[in-house]
Amino acid sequence: MVTAKLYVEGAGPRRAQQSQCRRAFAKFFEAAGVKNRPGVEPCGGRKEAFDNFCRAMKSADANQLPLLLVDAEDAIAAGHTTWQHLKARPSDDWNRPAGAGDDRAFLMVQVMETWFLADLTALRQYFGPHFSNTPFRAWPALEAVPKQTVYEVLEKATANCKQSYAKGDISFEILASLNPAVVEAACPHAKALLQRLRSL
Repeated sequence: MVTAKLYVEGAGPRRAQQSQCRRAFAKFFEAAGVKNRPGVEPCGGRKEAFDNFCRAMKSADANQLPLLLVDAEDAIAAGHTTWQHLKARPSDDWNRPAGAGDDRAFLMVQVMETWFLADLTALRQYFGPHFSNTPFRAWPALEAVPKQTVYEVLEKATANCKQSYAKGDISFEILASLNPAVVEAACPHAKALLQRLRSL
């Protein structure tokens, strides 16, 4: 049986946060109907995630399936694959490792918080009655919303809440509460990831 491991950008050095990251993704994948869920390896920075993935690709045997999941950080050029995007970004300039097809690398577009904007019901439930709908727009393509705009919208929407949004533990708590069906309907790259995982 093939065992998949997903090398994820995110979580800091604290073991507690890494465990929370694993649990959040496990819950999200379970809710998405992924039966053979991958092991999740929180790697901290995006370069660390890529480096860990590359090392895993070199040492993997026929029963091991390394996968990569990082933020896109920017808009993806029309027609670009994940690997083309990661190569084209000047601050990445990553070369696809040998044996890594387009079904090995996936993007949170443009950041994981983009998935949050897809599920406003989950955000309202999490932040409570003072959560504001005002900053949100009817974006025709959610994955085209710039990274900084995503952060600004979450900050403004939660400004009057008991707890405002900030990256960290709260990110994984929200991830665990999302409805994957809503997320993949709004975010094609999230759908590609979930479809790949369902095929395992």
